[in-house]
Amino acid sequence: MLQLNQKLSQQLQLLPQQILYQKLLQLNNLSLEQRIKEELDLNPVLEEVQIDEVIQNQDEGQAAAEIESLSADDLGKETEEIETFTIEDFMNDNPEAFTPDYQNEENEVSEIPTPAKQDLSEQLMSQLRLLNLSPEMFRLGEEIIGNIDEDGYLIVSLEEILKDLELFEHIKIPYEKAENLLKQIQHFEPLGIASRNLQECLLIQLEEKDINPKTKNIARKILTDYFDDFTSKRYEALENKLKINRDELKEIINIIQHLNPKPGEGTLSNTDFQQITPDLIVEKIDNKFVVYLNDRNIPQLRINPEYEMIIKKKYKKIKSGDEKEIKKFIKEKIDAAKWFIDAINQRKITLLRVMNLIVEKQRDFFEYGEKNLKPMIYKDIAEPLNLDISTISRVVNGKYVQSPVGIHELKYFFSEGLETENGEAISNKNVKIRIKEIIESEDKNKPLSDDEIAKILNQEGIKIARRTVAKYREQLGIPVAKLRREI
Repeated sequence: MLQLNQKLSQQLQLLPQQILYQKLLQLNNLSLEQRIKEELDLNPVLEEVQIDEVIQNQDEGQAAAEIESLSADDLGKETEEIETFTIEDFMNDNPEAFTPDYQNEENEVSEIPTPAKQDLSEQLMSQLRLLNLSPEMFRLGEEIIGNIDEDGYLIVSLEEILKDLELFEHIKIPYEKAENLLKQIQHFEPLGIASRNLQECLLIQLEEKDINPKTKNIARKILTDYFDDFTSKRYEALENKLKINRDELKEIINIIQHLNPKPGEGTLSNTDFQQITPDLIVEKIDNKFVVYLNDRNIPQLRINPEYEMIIKKKYKKIKSGDEKEIKKFIKEKIDAAKWFIDAINQRKITLLRVMNLIVEKQRDFFEYGEKNLKPMIYKDIAEPLNLDISTISRVVNGKYVQSPVGIHELKYFFSEGLETENGEAISNKNVKIRIKEIIESEDKNKPLSDDEIAKILNQEGIKIARRTVAKYREQLGIPVAKLRREI
């Protein structure tokens, strides 16, 4: 039997404007600049305010600190020229007609041109072409180079590469020939590239070292026969097995440790190292910290006044049959442009509000340095500003601030706290700094255990358990005591 029931429920529905604002909020300045350029191409009614107009309308000294909305309502005067439009003119716009001139003389950003660089895979392919290879062997070489990870290691077995070539391209190559080609590639620059493991990588580099033959023989024996003893730093065992003294072992270990364990590191990507561009800047002026946005390269936007005039019926030569459809299209684009401009301005306001409160709560950090960082969680910022914790998360992730104490990601200022002997809270980041200092000053012949580090911290008034020390040590990327031991 069919029954009808009434049910009252509450649902949170985000408006398109709110969704747009949240998306823009999580972008850093570089990503926002790119997003604005994309929107300028997509929306013909949106245009960039040229720099000379910005200077005329606002004082440069206040521009960085103020958030001034160049809103859709602030439109220009009617132009003299009247044009005839049809709906096709708008629906099939030539995007180039609405692309702002980013390269005019007045707002061009001067950059020093940098020469194009080959990434590692291109360098390896250049070296591969120098070998006199058959098409099948060259194809194998391509596959080997294509399966090298960012550290420079071959991430797929040679057997799998050969199997795929045979299965999908009907190329059959004997394993011995493939192994010989791999060895040739491993002797390309950088030496040891395409190794299958660390042991192979170090051995390849060792063979090319111009060192005493006896020393090389012992180093080779360590890497082939006693590799586990070497990686576990069992130095007494190595001395006994190799029948050498401590000084001899120290010399050989030093040679091995200066080989490159990651021959491809930092070179496989097409992009160079990205310099961090701060999104916000904190400066101390007259004993007061001032926060402002580093948004000089972000275009300021407005709505093209000609489109506003079309809506207001100031254009008289629109073909009457198309008028309603044209106006509907333009109104949709103007509404979208208004939302976009408002969302950018909301983003600016939120970033400044959050950063100002961070500075207020972490003043000692900005005044005296990182050891004065206080415990703080997202809730400590969200509640006073009447914002959601998710909003704070969007603000702080991937955004950086430049201040008198350096450049930091915004989420760096958030950390849990540990209690000290006198009842005060101390940031776990400060505890990590102290753990690192203790380890750096330890006797490398007899490194401190996690339990010993915990006892030192407790003696200094920081209540901490051994397992917490172990967790922080691992987060710092510091190995256990036995692996920190040196000769």
